[in-house]
Amino acid sequence: MLIPNEAFWHVLDTLVQTSTIVIDRPRGSAHPHYPEMIYPLDYGYLQGTHGGDGAGIDVWVGKLPDQQITAIIVSVDLTKRDSEIKILLGCTPDEQQLILKIQNAWQDQQAGLLIVHP
Repeated sequence: MLIPNEAFWHVLDTLVQTSTIVIDRPRGSAHPHYPEMIYPLDYGYLQGTHGGDGAGIDVWVGKLPDQQITAIIVSVDLTKRDSEIKILLGCTPDEQQLILKIQNAWQDQQAGLLIVHP
């Protein structure tokens, strides 16, 4: 039997492995509502899933060749009045910190917490 922490990561790993990753905002593209925000990494979602905002669960895809889960970010957004997770796949520690910085850029309206996969 898995302990709760191991069970969480196991189930999340299974969700990612059994989902298709759709990149709808490739590295270098601008955010559709905030054109000054340029995506430094590929950003998308897991097809056929549902996150806190009703859309697919968000994913950031880093430069590591192994696209395994390296961390998640738990976010709270006062504007959208929701909370969700963003799964970081193949992200180096520097990329994880970059994504967290982006997530926390508007701290008066949204904030994120980085949880690194053990």
